[in-house]
Amino acid sequence: MKLVHIQINGNSRLGIKTDQGIIDVAQAAAAYPPREPLAAGVGEVIVGGREAVQALERYLAELPTDGDCPYLLDETAVAFGPCVPRPGKIICVGLNYRKHAEETQAAIPAYPILFNKFNNALAAHGSEVALPPVTQKVDYEAELAIVIGRTAKYVAKDEALDYVFGYCCANDLSARELQIRTPQWLLGKSLDGFAPLGPYLVTADETGDPNALGIRCTVNGEVRQQSNTADMIFACDEIVSYISSYMTLEPGDVILTGTPEGVMLGYPVERQQYLKPGDVVTVEIDKLGALTIRLTAE
Repeated sequence: MKLVHIQINGNSRLGIKTDQGIIDVAQAAAAYPPREPLAAGVGEVIVGGREAVQALERYLAELPTDGDCPYLLDETAVAFGPCVPRPGKIICVGLNYRKHAEETQAAIPAYPILFNKFNNALAAHGSEVALPPVTQKVDYEAELAIVIGRTAKYVAKDEALDYVFGYCCANDLSARELQIRTPQWLLGKSLDGFAPLGPYLVTADETGDPNALGIRCTVNGEVRQQSNTADMIFACDEIVSYISSYMTLEPGDVILTGTPEGVMLGYPVERQQYLKPGDVVTVEIDKLGALTIRLTAE
Protein backbone atom coordinates (compact mmCIF):
# COMPACT_ATOMS: atom_id res chain seq x y z
CA MET A 1 0.00 0.00 0.00
CA LYS A 2 1.13 3.53 -0.78
CA LEU A 3 0.09 6.00 1.93
CA VAL A 4 -0.05 9.71 1.23
CA HIS A 5 -0.20 12.70 3.58
CA ILE A 6 -2.43 15.18 1.79
CA GLN A 7 -3.33 18.76 2.67
CA ILE A 8 -6.90 19.94 2.05
CA ASN A 9 -8.00 23.42 3.15
CA GLY A 10 -5.15 23.52 5.63
CA ASN A 11 -6.06 20.17 7.17
CA SER A 12 -3.91 17.03 7.11
CA ARG A 13 -5.65 13.97 5.70
CA LEU A 14 -4.81 10.36 4.96
CA GLY A 15 -4.67 9.48 1.30
CA ILE A 16 -4.00 6.21 -0.49
CA LYS A 17 -2.48 6.09 -3.96
CA THR A 18 -4.26 3.77 -6.36
CA ASP A 19 -4.10 3.23 -10.12
CA GLN A 20 -7.19 5.45 -10.45
CA GLY A 21 -5.84 8.33 -8.33
CA ILE A 22 -5.44 9.24 -4.69
CA ILE A 23 -8.31 8.32 -2.39
CA ASP A 24 -9.15 10.85 0.31
CA VAL A 25 -10.01 8.37 3.07
CA ALA A 26 -11.99 10.84 5.20
CA GLN A 27 -14.13 11.97 2.27
CA ALA A 28 -14.66 8.38 1.15
CA ALA A 29 -15.73 7.36 4.66
CA ALA A 30 -18.26 10.18 4.73
CA ALA A 31 -19.84 8.86 1.52
CA TYR A 32 -19.44 5.16 2.27
CA PRO A 33 -19.15 4.59 6.03
CA PRO A 34 -16.70 1.79 6.81
CA ARG A 35 -17.78 -1.34 8.66
CA GLU A 36 -14.85 -1.07 11.05
CA PRO A 37 -12.77 1.83 12.44
CA LEU A 38 -10.12 3.20 10.09
CA ALA A 39 -6.95 5.14 10.89
CA ALA A 40 -7.42 8.85 10.29
CA GLY A 41 -3.85 9.79 9.46
CA VAL A 42 -0.53 8.38 8.28
CA GLY A 43 0.83 8.40 11.82
CA GLU A 44 -2.12 6.36 13.05
CA VAL A 45 -1.57 3.79 10.32
CA ILE A 46 2.10 3.46 11.26
CA VAL A 47 1.26 2.94 14.93
CA GLY A 48 -1.59 0.58 14.04
CA GLY A 49 0.72 -1.50 11.88
CA ARG A 50 -0.44 -4.44 9.84
CA GLU A 51 -3.93 -4.45 11.41
CA ALA A 52 -4.49 -0.82 10.40
CA VAL A 53 -3.24 -1.51 6.86
CA GLN A 54 -5.47 -4.59 6.53
CA ALA A 55 -8.51 -2.62 7.66
CA LEU A 56 -7.81 -0.08 4.93
CA GLU A 57 -7.31 -2.84 2.38
CA ARG A 58 -10.67 -4.39 3.25
CA TYR A 59 -12.37 -1.00 2.97
CA LEU A 60 -10.77 -0.20 -0.40
CA ALA A 61 -11.81 -3.58 -1.78
CA GLU A 62 -15.48 -2.56 -1.36
CA LEU A 63 -15.13 1.15 -2.21
CA PRO A 64 -16.46 2.21 -5.64
CA THR A 65 -13.82 3.97 -7.72
CA ASP A 66 -15.59 4.12 -11.07
CA GLY A 67 -17.50 7.12 -12.33
CA ASP A 68 -17.42 10.56 -10.71
CA CYS A 69 -16.09 9.96 -7.19
CA PRO A 70 -15.46 13.14 -5.19
CA TYR A 71 -13.06 11.26 -2.92
CA LEU A 72 -10.87 10.16 -5.85
CA LEU A 73 -8.34 12.93 -6.37
CA ASP A 74 -6.17 13.77 -9.36
CA GLU A 75 -2.62 13.33 -8.11
CA THR A 76 -1.35 16.29 -10.12
CA ALA A 77 -3.73 18.56 -8.22
CA VAL A 78 -3.02 17.21 -4.73
CA ALA A 79 -1.11 19.26 -2.14
CA PHE A 80 1.24 16.81 -0.44
CA GLY A 81 2.63 16.89 3.07
CA PRO A 82 5.77 15.03 4.19
CA CYS A 83 4.77 11.37 3.95
CA VAL A 84 5.79 10.88 7.60
CA PRO A 85 4.21 13.92 9.26
CA ARG A 86 5.76 13.95 12.74
CA PRO A 87 8.70 11.56 13.15
CA GLY A 88 10.03 11.35 16.68
CA LYS A 89 13.57 10.94 15.36
CA ILE A 90 15.23 11.55 12.01
CA ILE A 91 18.49 9.60 12.03
CA CYS A 92 20.86 9.73 9.08
CA VAL A 93 23.73 7.51 7.97
CA GLY A 94 26.73 9.18 6.33
CA LEU A 95 29.14 7.72 3.78
CA ASN A 96 27.08 4.56 3.41
CA TYR A 97 27.61 3.91 -0.30
CA ARG A 98 30.96 2.51 -1.29
CA LYS A 99 31.31 4.55 -4.49
CA HIS A 100 30.22 7.74 -2.68
CA ALA A 101 32.93 7.25 -0.06
CA GLU A 102 35.42 6.72 -2.87
CA GLU A 103 34.37 9.85 -4.80
CA THR A 104 34.83 12.02 -1.68
CA GLN A 105 38.16 10.31 -0.94
CA ALA A 106 36.90 9.19 2.45
CA ALA A 107 37.86 5.97 4.19
CA ILE A 108 35.30 3.17 4.16
CA PRO A 109 33.74 3.42 7.62
CA ALA A 110 34.05 0.52 10.04
CA TYR A 111 30.78 1.48 11.75
CA PRO A 112 27.74 3.44 10.52
CA ILE A 113 28.35 7.18 10.78
CA LEU A 114 25.24 8.64 12.42
CA PHE A 115 23.94 12.19 12.55
CA ASN A 116 20.48 13.68 12.79
CA LYS A 117 18.01 16.10 11.32
CA PHE A 118 15.02 17.68 13.07
CA ASN A 119 11.37 18.15 12.18
CA ASN A 120 11.99 21.73 11.01
CA ALA A 121 13.84 20.17 8.07
CA LEU A 122 10.80 18.26 6.81
CA ALA A 123 9.47 19.18 3.37
CA ALA A 124 6.98 17.58 1.01
CA HIS A 125 6.84 16.42 -2.57
CA GLY A 126 5.99 19.37 -4.78
CA SER A 127 7.10 21.94 -2.23
CA GLU A 128 9.41 24.90 -2.59
CA VAL A 129 12.50 24.83 -0.39
CA ALA A 130 14.13 28.17 0.34
CA LEU A 131 17.90 28.46 0.08
CA PRO A 132 19.00 30.55 3.08
CA PRO A 133 21.67 33.26 2.72
CA VAL A 134 23.97 31.50 5.22
CA THR A 135 25.07 28.99 2.58
CA GLN A 136 26.19 29.07 -1.04
CA LYS A 137 26.95 25.35 -1.38
CA VAL A 138 23.71 23.38 -1.09
CA ASP A 139 24.00 19.85 -2.43
CA TYR A 140 21.44 17.15 -3.25
CA GLU A 141 21.57 13.61 -1.82
CA ALA A 142 19.14 10.96 -3.06
CA GLU A 143 18.39 8.55 -0.23
CA LEU A 144 16.21 5.60 0.74
CA ALA A 145 14.39 6.30 4.01
CA ILE A 146 13.36 3.55 6.42
CA VAL A 147 10.24 4.17 8.52
CA ILE A 148 10.06 2.19 11.76
CA GLY A 149 6.77 0.45 12.54
CA ARG A 150 7.40 -1.25 15.89
CA THR A 151 9.33 -0.36 19.02
CA ALA A 152 12.82 -1.74 18.48
CA LYS A 153 15.54 -2.24 21.09
CA TYR A 154 18.50 -4.64 20.80
CA VAL A 155 17.09 -6.09 17.58
CA ALA A 156 19.04 -8.84 15.85
CA LYS A 157 20.06 -8.24 12.25
CA ASP A 158 18.06 -11.20 10.95
CA GLU A 159 14.90 -9.81 12.58
CA ALA A 160 15.50 -6.10 11.96
CA LEU A 161 13.36 -5.68 8.86
CA ASP A 162 10.37 -7.10 10.74
CA TYR A 163 10.36 -3.80 12.67
CA VAL A 164 10.10 -1.69 9.51
CA PHE A 165 6.72 -0.31 8.50
CA GLY A 166 7.80 0.92 5.09
CA TYR A 167 10.08 3.03 2.95
CA CYS A 168 10.07 6.32 1.07
CA CYS A 169 12.26 8.61 -1.00
CA ALA A 170 14.28 11.27 0.78
CA ASN A 171 16.58 14.11 -0.21
CA ASP A 172 19.28 14.80 2.37
CA LEU A 173 19.92 18.38 1.32
CA SER A 174 23.30 19.50 2.64
CA ALA A 175 24.94 22.90 3.08
CA ARG A 176 28.49 21.74 2.48
CA GLU A 177 30.46 24.65 3.91
CA LEU A 178 28.38 24.49 7.10
CA GLN A 179 28.66 20.71 7.25
CA ILE A 180 32.46 20.82 7.32
CA ARG A 181 32.76 23.94 9.49
CA THR A 182 33.14 21.71 12.56
CA PRO A 183 33.58 17.95 13.06
CA GLN A 184 29.81 17.76 13.74
CA TRP A 185 27.72 17.75 10.54
CA LEU A 186 24.46 18.90 12.12
CA LEU A 187 24.55 22.58 11.11
CA GLY A 188 24.79 21.80 7.41
CA LYS A 189 22.14 19.11 7.52
CA SER A 190 19.16 20.47 9.43
CA LEU A 191 18.33 23.82 7.90
CA ASP A 192 14.63 24.47 7.31
CA GLY A 193 13.23 22.26 4.56
CA PHE A 194 16.41 20.21 4.17
CA ALA A 195 14.68 16.82 4.62
CA PRO A 196 12.06 16.34 1.89
CA LEU A 197 10.20 13.02 2.25
CA GLY A 198 7.71 11.43 -0.13
CA PRO A 199 5.69 11.39 -2.20
CA TYR A 200 4.41 8.10 -0.75
CA LEU A 201 5.11 5.94 2.26
CA VAL A 202 5.18 2.45 0.76
CA THR A 203 4.60 -0.51 3.04
CA ALA A 204 7.44 -3.00 3.43
CA ASP A 205 5.54 -5.87 1.81
CA GLU A 206 5.05 -3.83 -1.36
CA THR A 207 8.68 -2.65 -1.42
CA GLY A 208 10.35 -6.03 -1.18
CA ASP A 209 14.12 -6.17 -0.68
CA PRO A 210 15.19 -2.62 0.24
CA ASN A 211 18.74 -3.37 -0.84
CA ALA A 212 17.80 -4.17 -4.44
CA LEU A 213 16.31 -0.86 -5.56
CA GLY A 214 17.47 1.48 -8.30
CA ILE A 215 17.99 5.02 -7.01
CA ARG A 216 18.37 8.18 -9.09
CA CYS A 217 18.60 11.96 -8.75
CA THR A 218 18.07 14.54 -11.47
CA VAL A 219 18.58 18.30 -11.37
CA ASN A 220 16.59 20.18 -14.01
CA GLY A 221 16.18 16.87 -15.85
CA GLU A 222 19.92 16.09 -15.90
CA VAL A 223 20.85 12.78 -14.26
CA ARG A 224 23.31 13.41 -11.43
CA GLN A 225 23.05 10.18 -9.43
CA GLN A 226 22.20 6.71 -10.69
CA SER A 227 22.93 3.70 -8.55
CA ASN A 228 21.36 0.86 -6.60
CA THR A 229 20.80 0.41 -2.88
CA ALA A 230 22.85 -2.79 -3.19
CA ASP A 231 25.95 -0.53 -3.04
CA MET A 232 25.29 0.30 0.62
CA ILE A 233 28.20 -0.48 2.92
CA PHE A 234 25.77 -1.21 5.77
CA ALA A 235 22.53 -2.75 4.53
CA CYS A 236 19.13 -1.74 5.89
CA ASP A 237 18.89 -4.66 8.32
CA GLU A 238 22.36 -3.87 9.68
CA ILE A 239 21.45 -0.21 10.14
CA VAL A 240 18.24 -0.89 12.07
CA SER A 241 19.94 -3.48 14.25
CA TYR A 242 22.94 -1.23 14.95
CA ILE A 243 20.91 1.86 15.88
CA SER A 244 18.54 -0.18 18.07
CA SER A 245 21.53 -1.35 20.08
CA TYR A 246 22.12 2.21 21.28
CA MET A 247 18.69 3.85 21.32
CA THR A 248 15.09 2.72 21.26
CA LEU A 249 13.46 3.14 17.87
CA GLU A 250 9.76 4.02 17.95
CA PRO A 251 6.98 3.77 15.34
CA GLY A 252 7.31 6.68 12.93
CA ASP A 253 11.04 7.20 13.41
CA VAL A 254 12.80 7.80 10.09
CA ILE A 255 16.25 6.59 9.11
CA LEU A 256 17.96 8.06 6.03
CA THR A 257 20.34 5.40 4.77
CA GLY A 258 22.97 7.39 2.86
CA THR A 259 23.48 8.56 -0.69
CA PRO A 260 25.22 7.08 -3.74
CA GLU A 261 27.94 8.67 -5.82
CA GLY A 262 27.28 11.71 -7.98
CA VAL A 263 26.84 14.46 -5.41
CA MET A 264 28.31 17.84 -6.29
CA LEU A 265 30.83 17.55 -3.45
CA GLY A 266 32.44 14.69 -5.35
CA TYR A 267 33.00 16.75 -8.52
CA PRO A 268 36.32 18.48 -9.21
CA VAL A 269 36.21 21.99 -7.73
CA GLU A 270 36.24 23.66 -11.15
CA ARG A 271 33.09 21.72 -12.15
CA GLN A 272 31.08 22.16 -8.97
CA GLN A 273 27.70 23.82 -9.52
CA TYR A 274 25.73 23.84 -6.32
CA LEU A 275 21.95 24.23 -6.21
CA LYS A 276 20.50 27.65 -6.96
CA PRO A 277 17.04 29.25 -6.93
CA GLY A 278 14.87 27.85 -9.70
CA ASP A 279 16.51 24.41 -9.75
CA VAL A 280 14.15 21.42 -9.72
CA VAL A 281 15.49 18.32 -7.99
CA THR A 282 13.90 14.88 -8.27
CA VAL A 283 14.80 11.79 -6.27
CA GLU A 284 13.39 8.57 -7.69
CA ILE A 285 13.59 5.06 -6.23
CA ASP A 286 12.19 1.89 -7.77
CA LYS A 287 8.72 1.06 -6.36
CA LEU A 288 8.66 4.21 -4.20
CA GLY A 289 7.90 6.92 -6.73
CA ALA A 290 9.57 10.26 -7.46
CA LEU A 291 10.07 13.08 -4.94
CA THR A 292 10.38 16.51 -6.55
CA ILE A 293 11.15 19.88 -4.98
CA ARG A 294 11.91 23.33 -6.37
CA LEU A 295 14.55 25.59 -4.85
CA THR A 296 13.78 29.26 -4.21
CA ALA A 297 15.61 32.20 -2.66
CA GLU A 298 14.73 32.84 0.97
